[in-house]
Amino acid sequence: MASEAVIKELKGKALQLRYNLLEMIGVGKAGHLGGSSSLAETIAVLYFNKMKFDPKNLKDPNRDRLVLSKGHAALIQYAALAELGCFPREELKKVKSLGGLLQGHPDLSIPGIEAVTGSLGQGLSISVGMALALRLDKSPARIYTVMGDGEQSEGQLWEAAMAAANFKVDNLTAFLDWNKIQATGPTKEVFGIPQLAEKWAAFGWEVIPVDGHDVGKICDAIDKAATVKGKPSIVILDTIKGKAFSFAEGNAAYHNGILDDAKFAQATKELDALKAGL
Repeated sequence: MASEAVIKELKGKALQLRYNLLEMIGVGKAGHLGGSSSLAETIAVLYFNKMKFDPKNLKDPNRDRLVLSKGHAALIQYAALAELGCFPREELKKVKSLGGLLQGHPDLSIPGIEAVTGSLGQGLSISVGMALALRLDKSPARIYTVMGDGEQSEGQLWEAAMAAANFKVDNLTAFLDWNKIQATGPTKEVFGIPQLAEKWAAFGWEVIPVDGHDVGKICDAIDKAATVKGKPSIVILDTIKGKAFSFAEGNAAYHNGILDDAKFAQATKELDALKAGL
């Protein structure tokens, strides 16, 4: 169980990641605010507490790997990598700009990125292959994979889920960002996939439901997954799309929306209020 000091630190990290999101998106440029902000706590816990990840040794063969299968949320991963010093902070202002390092989706040219993703449904397949390779190498490293709930409609994802269970890939922990909104509206209306926990359990996975905005519970879930042997684990994160930005919460318009001056100012003010309360 995480201490109060650790929980406070991780809350602060998640808040800083959201500030970084605003810095990257800015005013007048489309950016994936909703599905990035819903992952702030999980990404903070992974990079700043749980993962074996040394920004000064990005090729360490025994490092833990994070594969962001929902690659459109790359901004939240960039936010963490910038905080860790994997690349200069000034790159945040050049996201999706000609000559900038940071692309709209994860690319191997970016320090700290482990896989090219963005075509949904492929990240889990990549992760299963990585996990099996690490097992062959007798490496203690773990693979962490983050998927979206809209992505659950992809057939390749479920093939990978079956393969992971079949091969008892217990060095793999997946995360499902269950924020219930995809690009064009509520997930249940676009392509409803009910009983997600039961489905993953039926596919042979250890299922760990958790409040996706509670850093302490996320820490506990990751610790529990690490103890599971003989099968992979999935942490189902009950989240709010656009969390911490009132105008974006549960709003499909901010899946990949544009902030005007007023919305940018409002977003900054809301983060400042949260910071004052830490």
